Amino acid sequence: MNRKRIARVMRERDIRGVTRRKRRSLTRPDKKAKPAPDLIGRDFDAERPGIKLVGDITYLPTVEGWLYLACWLDLATREVVGYAMADHHRAELVVDALDMAHGRGDLEPGCVIHSDRGSEYTSSQFRSRISELGLRGSCGRTGSCFDNAAAESFWALLKEEIGTRVWPDRVTARAEVFTFIETFYNRRRLRKHKTFGYLTPAETRQRHRHTLAA
Repeated sequence: MNRKRIARVMRERDIRGVTRRKRRSLTRPDKKAKPAPDLIGRDFDAERPGIKLVGDITYLPTVEGWLYLACWLDLATREVVGYAMADHHRAELVVDALDMAHGRGDLEPGCVIHSDRGSEYTSSQFRSRISELGLRGSCGRTGSCFDNAAAESFWALLKEEIGTRVWPDRVTARAEVFTFIETFYNRRRLRKHKTFGYLTPAETRQRHRHTLAA
């Protein structure tokens, strides 16, 4: 249909498009910390699950204050394998999300854990946890969203799907994020996989397992 007709119908029915707020960056580099090398190099593909993860932090507005969300995505499936939410974005937030990813993501020894150069990811607490789990840290360049484009793309999708409103409290926001990740994104949202075709992230993981078994 012609876009003018769409605009007229929207006006008649008082329908308005959703617009995103200008994003406030949470990346605060620790100038004293030595960041990990970039082991991704903008290559956001992986041959199998458990060898490359990308992570980032975003925030959601509530009447009680910000709710911070940290996630880790497996690049082979785009599945959210680990996440954590809190009223702060200290290092323990990303560590909690990483522990969840390690527990449910079947991460291989030496799995690359890629992020930006925010102080949470260059902290001694986070780097120590990576070392304890036998993983490899990786950081993009400061101020370059393209070095972590897969994570940025996920945030854009999340905020389009759940909206950009202010939640009445953190509990409500947490519940909606949980429902989006566990009910819709991982198990119902189709993505075009270069090998397996249109599957959900969870189905892609299962197909990788069946292929490996075969």
